[in-house]
Amino acid sequence: MKRSIAATAAIAALALTLSACGNDAVPSDPTTSSGATEPVDTASETEDNTDGDATLSGTIKGAGASSQEKGQNAWAAEFSIATGVDVAYNPVGSGDGRKSFLEGAVVYAGSDSAMKEEEIAEAETRCYGSEVIEVPLWISPIAVVYNIPALNDTNINLSPVQIADIFSGKITNWNDESIVAANPDIELPDLAIVPVNRTDQSGTTKNFQQYLIDAAGEAWPHEAEEVWPIEGTQSGQGTSGLLEVVSGAEGTIGYVDASRVGDLGSIAVGVGDEYVPFSSEAAAKIVDISSPTADATDLRLTIDLARDTTESGVYPVVLVSYLIACSAYDNEQDAANVQAYLKYVASEEGQNLAAQAEVGGIAPISADLRTKVNAALDQITVAN
Repeated sequence: MKRSIAATAAIAALALTLSACGNDAVPSDPTTSSGATEPVDTASETEDNTDGDATLSGTIKGAGASSQEKGQNAWAAEFSIATGVDVAYNPVGSGDGRKSFLEGAVVYAGSDSAMKEEEIAEAETRCYGSEVIEVPLWISPIAVVYNIPALNDTNINLSPVQIADIFSGKITNWNDESIVAANPDIELPDLAIVPVNRTDQSGTTKNFQQYLIDAAGEAWPHEAEEVWPIEGTQSGQGTSGLLEVVSGAEGTIGYVDASRVGDLGSIAVGVGDEYVPFSSEAAAKIVDISSPTADATDLRLTIDLARDTTESGVYPVVLVSYLIACSAYDNEQDAANVQAYLKYVASEEGQNLAAQAEVGGIAPISADLRTKVNAALDQITVAN
C-alpha cells in the first residue's frame, strides 16, 4: 500500500484541526508527545511522488531564529499530539540555524533573513542537487523596546532618524529636545539612553538595520549585517539576553520580536505624518505592499519589504522569518515528516495558533501566499 506525502500532510492537517477544536491549552513540552492522543492513521491509497512508503513517525530536528521559539514550541506540541512525531527546534539564532541546516545536522531551519547567494549554492549540494525551499511563515513586527518604568505603558514617538541617532550614539538622553518635540504630552525624564544590541549572528539585527538604512538614510551609515556593526555597546546573547539587559537597567532601549515585549515600553515609529505602534495588523500591511526579491523563485518565496513606506497605518519595522527546507531528501521519512510539519505551520490553524499573543502575535499569512507556500512544499520529494 502506497502512502503519499501529500496525503499524509493533508490528513495530519485535518487531525490537527480537530485536535485544536478540543484542546484550548498548548502543551508546554514541544519535544515529547507524553499525554498525547493516539497518532492519526495516515494511510492513503494514492500514488505519490517519492516512490516509497512513509507514515509520519520519528523526530524532526530543526534550528534557527530565536524569534520563532514560542511559535515553534506551540506548533511542535500540537503536531506531536496529532501525529506522534516529535519536533525538536533549537533557537540558536538565524545564522547558526542556517549553518546547521547546510551541514546536514538538522532537516529544516528558521531564519530571520533570506539565504545569501553563496548559501543557496551550498544548499543545492546539501539538498542532493535540488533547489532549497524558503517560505515566509513568520511575519512579525520588531518592537523597539525601552525601560523607563514610569512610561512603560506609553508609546514614545520616534522618527526613523531619531531611532538611528539613538543606536549610533548621537542622541544620548531621553529628554533630548528632538524627542521632547515629538512627544508633547509625555514628561520625558532627564535620563541617559543606553542602546542595547544582540551579540550573536541574528536575523533580527539584520532586519532592524535594513529598516534603519531604508527609512533613516544617511543617519545609519552601516551595512545590514547579522552582526551589530558598532563595538563597545551594551549587548546580550540572543533575544533572551538582550531582554535581560534592557530589563535590568532604566533608560535602556533595544529591539526584539514583538512577541517578547512583556512589561517593557515600545516605540511608536514615525511613518509619513503619523506615528504607528506595532501590531500584527499594521505589520501585515507592509507585506501586502511589498514585492518579491529579484532572485525569488517558485520555491524561494523571498520578499523585498517596503520599509521606507509612508502609507498610513503601516508598521515598517517588520521581520519576515522563513522556514528553510530541501526540495529533496535522501529518505522517504524525512521528506514526509518535513512536508507534513511545514504544511501544518502554513495552514490556517497553524498560523492562527502563532497569532495568539502568548505564542507570537504574528500576522497570519494571506490565503494567496498560503497557496504559493503549499505549491512549493508539494515539491518535496526523495532524491534520485
